[in-house]
Amino acid sequence: MRRTEECELTVLCMLRDGNKVLMQDRVGKSWAGYTFPGGHIEAGESVVDAVVREMREETGLTVLDPRICGVKQFPLKDGDYAGGRYIVFLFEATKYSGELISSDEGEMHWVDISEIDGLPTVDDFGELMEVMSGKDLSEFMYVVENGKWRVIKK
Repeated sequence: MRRTEECELTVLCMLRDGNKVLMQDRVGKSWAGYTFPGGHIEAGESVVDAVVREMREETGLTVLDPRICGVKQFPLKDGDYAGGRYIVFLFEATKYSGELISSDEGEMHWVDISEIDGLPTVDDFGELMEVMSGKDLSEFMYVVENGKWRVIKK
């Protein structure tokens, strides 16, 4: 049994301030819409250092208390995990410093949690919120069965 595989590692962070969360209106062709800011982990970088760096780069804010709250993953190639996987470490934080900015990734907005349902969010934002906000789940992953993508929640 092979125990190593190709992986692309990334982070997302839900920054809370009272009843509001910081969201990015992503402008890219893939995964466009409102979601939480984040990005890729650099070679040799710790996962926590990556979320702090990515938040600073994309929002201008330094998160002071990032805590991992879940994992998202999906196959890299052709829906087959044998081709590797894309892993997203999901974080939440409530303390930060700095001044809010936007980046070329998209505009940043403080959004009341009660208003999120009315926004054009990324395709799997509901699953993200379910894992990141709930106590019952810690992971969701995509699998491909009979040519169709399916979500498994754990």
